Amino acid sequence: MGLFDLLAKQAIGSVFGGGQKPADMLSSLLNEAGGLPGLMQKFQEAGLQDKFASWVSTGPNESVQPDQLEAAFGAGQIADLAKKVGIDSGTLLPLLSQFLPQIIDKLTPDGVVDNPHPSTDQLQSVISSVMKGGLGGLFGGRS
Repeated sequence: MGLFDLLAKQAIGSVFGGGQKPADMLSSLLNEAGGLPGLMQKFQEAGLQDKFASWVSTGPNESVQPDQLEAAFGAGQIADLAKKVGIDSGTLLPLLSQFLPQIIDKLTPDGVVDNPHPSTDQLQSVISSVMKGGLGGLFGGRS
């Protein structure tokens, strides 16, 4: 593993680790949104339904920009999440913009939301899979 890979994984680990198990933090985010259907609704309300749909589908994942995530979640929820993990919103948003599409993609491998409220164990497995996949997966769509 190269130095860049190691640094990026540590940064992502801090986003999904700082004081909480990564799956607990992600579970909290999903629960606050109302599970995957609630998260989908947030993206729809922000005009980003096509991006979210691409993450669920079996095709390539569309990218999402940090400001688009902030529009979908709201600045308050992003600030609260950043505080929980011990980093600032300016660091959190770019990492989430790279990480969230892969998580949603792996939670919906058959192209449908068949489990609207994934378990903590399932979330931990998905996070581990994404992190093991290295940066090629983070920056290159489906892995």
